[in-house]
Amino acid sequence: MKKILVLCTGNSCRSQIAEDYLRKFASEKATVYSAGVETHGVNPKAISIMAEDGIDISGHTSNNIDEYQDIDFDFVITVCDNAKERCPYFPTNAKKFHHNFPDPGKATGSEEQITEQFRTVREMVKTYSENFVNENL
Repeated sequence: MKKILVLCTGNSCRSQIAEDYLRKFASEKATVYSAGVETHGVNPKAISIMAEDGIDISGHTSNNIDEYQDIDFDFVITVCDNAKERCPYFPTNAKKFHHNFPDPGKATGSEEQITEQFRTVREMVKTYSENFVNENL
């Protein structure tokens, strides 16, 4: 079974969303982890927009990359430029992938506009995750 790490700045939105979509599409082909170069807690809006798509991430925690230093990952996916720049060295042969998704945690506007920005990013991450699994696992 392959091991995938999704890395973001605070492990609060994008990496949390990607973790469960990768898990869903990979099924038994991979173990998926997510972490941040910092920890900001799981964003409540990320929890609610994932629930809209039938995925419960309410039990997730925000994890720091240091917790996973001893895991020999097959793939490391950074989902924001900041994490890519700050990604620590992994003494593995992990293939590195990068896609800079917009940060829905920085969305502005009315409550509905912010929620819609979260949904937009969710759909982008979902599509990316499905394509990643189809192309790499």
